[in-house]
Amino acid sequence: MAVYADLILYNGKVYTVDKDKSWAEAVAVAGGDILFVGANEEAKAYEGEQTKVIDLEGRMVLPGFFDSHAHVSMGGAEALFTVDLNDCESQQEAADAVKKFLDDKPDAEVITGVGWGNAIGTGIGPRKEILDEIAPHVPVCLYSEDHHSLWVNSKALELAGITNETENPKGGVIERDPATGEASGTLRESAMNLVTNHIPEYTVEQYKKGILAYQKMAAACGITSVHEPFMRNGNALDAYNELEKEGKLTIRFRNSLFVDPEKGIDQVEELVAEREKHSQGTYFQTNSAKFFIDGVVEGATAYLEEPYEHIDSHGELVWDPESYKETAARLHKERFTIHIHSIGDASTRIALDGLEYAEEQDEPFDSRHAITHLQLVNPEDIGRMKKLNVVAVPNPYWFMKEPNYYFDIEEPYLGKERAERQYPMQSLIDAGIIAASASDYPVTMNFHPLNGIQLGVTRLEPGKTDEDLISNPGERTSLANMIESFTINGAYSLKLDHLTGSIEKGKKADLIVLDQNLFEMPEGKINQAKVLLTLFEGKEVYREEEAISVSS
Repeated sequence: MAVYADLILYNGKVYTVDKDKSWAEAVAVAGGDILFVGANEEAKAYEGEQTKVIDLEGRMVLPGFFDSHAHVSMGGAEALFTVDLNDCESQQEAADAVKKFLDDKPDAEVITGVGWGNAIGTGIGPRKEILDEIAPHVPVCLYSEDHHSLWVNSKALELAGITNETENPKGGVIERDPATGEASGTLRESAMNLVTNHIPEYTVEQYKKGILAYQKMAAACGITSVHEPFMRNGNALDAYNELEKEGKLTIRFRNSLFVDPEKGIDQVEELVAEREKHSQGTYFQTNSAKFFIDGVVEGATAYLEEPYEHIDSHGELVWDPESYKETAARLHKERFTIHIHSIGDASTRIALDGLEYAEEQDEPFDSRHAITHLQLVNPEDIGRMKKLNVVAVPNPYWFMKEPNYYFDIEEPYLGKERAERQYPMQSLIDAGIIAASASDYPVTMNFHPLNGIQLGVTRLEPGKTDEDLISNPGERTSLANMIESFTINGAYSLKLDHLTGSIEKGKKADLIVLDQNLFEMPEGKINQAKVLLTLFEGKEVYREEEAISVSS
């Protein structure tokens, strides 16, 4: 009995990203799966009366992109329901945005916002006084763009009961006025919880609206699979489950449950039960567990082997190393994939110590444990990552000497030598480590994978040509490597490589069409290519109608 395709793409430059990195002309799709990949003439055998046809006219086809670390539910809700501070270039501009929000919503019981850049408040961070002038009677809580610092007013500090006598919580910092010792208005890492624990979370409906808004943006970028690495409350989880039941998910989500450093090993049974609740979905599952080991360089909370240049500190460990090791080992035994936030070189060493210990306590399995960010890595630990089969999840969107960050924060805080060797990529690949790229949205607001691909190749801010501005030039990698990092490597990291990540017969028809062949473009213009069509399991989730026409 003849099998006919629902859709055939002809006359394309199809880069399959299979093990041979082969190219094809045509792809046939049936029932959401890839039925055929190969030559135009052979594809015609699958064309029936009901088959829809697209003539690609030489355009490029790639597997759907992965974002291997994106905070979708949080970022989506924030974009819709909080004060947007991403374009504010000073504390005053941010305060003006808060004032406008309060003028529009004078009955607000709390004001939340997100997106202020760490460069507007280097050192101890932005101050409470400027917010007090605008909103003296209502708590104001503003997340930095990396979500590792919280700028608050006096009312928020009062709500949390923070006084001169309040000690820094484990893994956190209450920034203080150097003259008075008072909390100055910036809270780092776990200290943020002192305030945010008193702030109402988003509702299920708000999360659903945020996820749907993200999906629309992501489809236009060619993203078909995502790992969200920080699920810690019921409403966000319920939002995903409801969207799955309603048939509204157009991205394959494989998410991580948050592992609380305050609970340690005692929470493992709870995490196992939570995973089980979300294990049966087709598009939404929680199969992994997320640890934060340290903070970030801009908050001087990333944990470093050598102290910071501007203060006498190595940074902050979020976890007690022994508690982390024992908790990781238990989760490993329960067959969780472990996903670890680590920025500093000392933090990554501790992260690997825990994974090594976990392997020693139990027989190995196909764990695919991962470490994300990897801003500073001791070269010795790259070899350990390979030995332990750890997946690297770098953020190529940050592979540049961004003026406000590199020159105002990274170089002064780290010193020139360390700043110049940030964010290894080619070294990881040379060692045989699988690297799956990620945006860390909403830390990276413009999360289009083509931006990340270009930065991985050039390590130079788009539009710049000065070679002195190339970030750690020895870590530049090839276009083929970057495409893999956003496709098949992302699939591998989420244990989806049997299902998607490459264009091969039998896999899901997660496909994107670009207006240009990336391999024929100048490296500095890769991000100018356009996604014209995105298919998720053969269904059109984005199409630029004027550019791509479908015929029967």
